[in-house]
Amino acid sequence: MTRRLLQSKFLSHYVRDRSAVVGSVILLIVLLGAIFAPLIAPQNPYDPRTLSLQDSLKPPIWMEGGQAPFLLGTDDQGRDILSTILYGCRTSFLVGFSVILIAGTIGVTVGLLAAFYSGILDAVTMRIADTFFSFSTTLMAMLLLGIFKGGGIPLVILAIVIADWVRYARTMRGSVLGVKEDDYVQAARACGGSNLRIMIRHILPNAIPPILVVAAVDFGAVVMLEATLSFLGVGVPINKPSLGMMISLGKNYIYAGKWWLTIFPGAALISIVLGINLLADWLREEINPKLKKR
Repeated sequence: MTRRLLQSKFLSHYVRDRSAVVGSVILLIVLLGAIFAPLIAPQNPYDPRTLSLQDSLKPPIWMEGGQAPFLLGTDDQGRDILSTILYGCRTSFLVGFSVILIAGTIGVTVGLLAAFYSGILDAVTMRIADTFFSFSTTLMAMLLLGIFKGGGIPLVILAIVIADWVRYARTMRGSVLGVKEDDYVQAARACGGSNLRIMIRHILPNAIPPILVVAAVDFGAVVMLEATLSFLGVGVPINKPSLGMMISLGKNYIYAGKWWLTIFPGAALISIVLGINLLADWLREEINPKLKKR
């Protein structure tokens, strides 16, 4: 199995694509930092016992006034910026992966059933999807989070899922419509295959590749949306780590020269989005060779 993978064209194309490799390295570094945050972070920035106001607003260690172990400085509560970024990245990945998994599952299921059975089911589900699609995802999420306050990270995930499943449903529907009349599907029907078996065994594997591209691109969008909602004060609660919240709190000190409060969490957010977008561009070109750069 491993030998076949190493000899596959998919892996060969990936290794030759510098953008994909760079994106993977960036994403892997940030992901590992988030996973092992409790082990490598100088402090737990949300444990009051480790904080002291005497350490507030210290600059990065290479600047005058900086001190160990605050490598990237501290905020107005005395929280280590590096530690807060690592814990904030955990929130970004948690929200990103959760939304992709839940919204993707709902959207793929709805799109598959709508395209396969067509008729009234297709018309009703797509009109519902069009209704959701006509509203801004950000505004819908803000509305839900504004109504149900204090729900924490699960509510943020739910609010984004409610507005985000549509893109998966529409993509899946179009993909299924393109393959459900192919010869191998007709042959499966002629052999007496049940609808469930045809959908799961024959249609889904051949219709899923575009969903992978959508999921890759959507991950970056979801991470950015969570940061935006937290920046606006309606996302992750203030007592939970969030890159958007860090940027929001840091903007109050930007004109006082405390640039590290916004620059470093902003750079971490950009790194996540950049890494996943580089991978998504390669995946899009790999799945659709017509899009390959000449």
